[in-house]
Amino acid sequence: MTDHSLSGAMLIGAQAVYGAQTSFRAINPATGLELEPVFGGGGKGEVDRACNLAWAAFDSYRETSNEARATFLETIASEILALGDALIERAVAESGLPRGRIEGERGRTMGQLQMFAALVREGSFVDARIDPALPDRKPLPRVDIRQRHIALGPVGVFGASNFPLAFSVAGGDTASALAAGCPVVVKAHSAHPGTSELVGRAIQAAIAKCGLPEGVFSMLFGAGTDVGTALVEHPHIKAIGFTGSRMGGLALMKAAALRPEPIPVYAEMSSINPVLLMPAALKARAVHMARDFVGSLTLGAGQFCTNPGLLLAVDGPDLDAFLEAAASVLSASAPATMLTPNICRAYTGGVARLAAYAGVKQVAQGLAPNGPNQGQGALFVTDAAAFAANAHLGDEIFGAAALVIRCPDVAAMRALAEKLEGQLTATVQMDAADTALVRTLLPTLERRVGRILINGYPTGVEVNDAMVHGGPFPATSDARSTSVGTLAIQRFLRPVAYQNFPDELLPAALQDANPSHLWRRRNSQFGRD
Repeated sequence: MTDHSLSGAMLIGAQAVYGAQTSFRAINPATGLELEPVFGGGGKGEVDRACNLAWAAFDSYRETSNEARATFLETIASEILALGDALIERAVAESGLPRGRIEGERGRTMGQLQMFAALVREGSFVDARIDPALPDRKPLPRVDIRQRHIALGPVGVFGASNFPLAFSVAGGDTASALAAGCPVVVKAHSAHPGTSELVGRAIQAAIAKCGLPEGVFSMLFGAGTDVGTALVEHPHIKAIGFTGSRMGGLALMKAAALRPEPIPVYAEMSSINPVLLMPAALKARAVHMARDFVGSLTLGAGQFCTNPGLLLAVDGPDLDAFLEAAASVLSASAPATMLTPNICRAYTGGVARLAAYAGVKQVAQGLAPNGPNQGQGALFVTDAAAFAANAHLGDEIFGAAALVIRCPDVAAMRALAEKLEGQLTATVQMDAADTALVRTLLPTLERRVGRILINGYPTGVEVNDAMVHGGPFPATSDARSTSVGTLAIQRFLRPVAYQNFPDELLPAALQDANPSHLWRRRNSQFGRD
């Protein structure tokens, strides 16, 4: 398959449907040139068709066996791999990201699907609980009550701009929703429609191979907000997965809350990911930390939701050494192509606003751009009083820009951390001599972030059982959730209790014989009874 085979069509169930509401082309950010073909965006009619198909497929799909659903997820991964270079080349052209990054992201996308397949096969996500009847219990008998988790319903997923594969059409939101038993309707991101069409076709092929209902998956295009709003408002959609800007996430949350039946929106939106440089660590390895920090800051042109955009440290010669080393490394860093012209413009504007604030000094910037849509790294410094006086100094700048805060002592660092908005991550650079001080900071960090790192940097999110990629608002819309790792499946499940059911009417997960061989909690004992 080559790029020339792209149709520009949406995928609604098993059909390719060319939208007539809007038309647009992808742009190669590295050249500024438009790419073929023209993509047709849909409207409310196409949203309605996709959501109706998803609803028609829901009851059948949610009761597929764990083995069948696991095989489906693995088949999607295989079909993505079978796209070969056509997928890699198109994603590179649409994102400006290097080939190695896209190949790694393809591996992560396939790995997520395979991880959820293993989870579904193992079955613990069902969380089966059985409390058998106790007719002789005094003073009152106990009735038979059993519980399992079932799929919530069709899920609307919004593709992210900064991960054209891993957080897009077949990314973590789609994988976890399909694993839960929820059909998915994807609103593809207009920055990488060709990549989205190719991956969407891979999912279509997997559905056909596995003999599943066509409504298990659809993918829609729309250059404006109409398609996304219609998707959130559709009565057959029961949850939303979103990764993007705070403005976009808040708009979806508002639309979902105003529905006759409000639904949850799991939105990952905004984070500046503070890094706390502790005194002993700063004294011992300021230059080493500075080099690693700049590497994390500039990775992927700073276009990661975990990009370290804020540093807190005690003022003094050790911080001066850190800043001098960081400025030296950043000043030699090459400009990098950003994902879209709009993202590049927003980044440039954000840097200019930060530089204009009172009390903020720019200490370094990367090499000047030498092509279109390139971001230039930037490092700023201010003091604790100025930061506390201006809430805008904590605004996210999506790109390779960071602000260092000179604090009079660790107590001031803790006080500033208390006032930060919710974050995805916080990183602590520490040595053994800093242990007592770090212990005093942990309660604050636990309340403010979803993941705390010691002696690392937050870019690079491992996909596994233990990962939390979430955090208090506005990092996400629901601090109880994660969009990465196996725990992400819980967003799209809900518990149902069955009271006094005859065994033959119970779902397999709750029948006495346990035909699915699940681990279950029975009479407060956990095992495969």
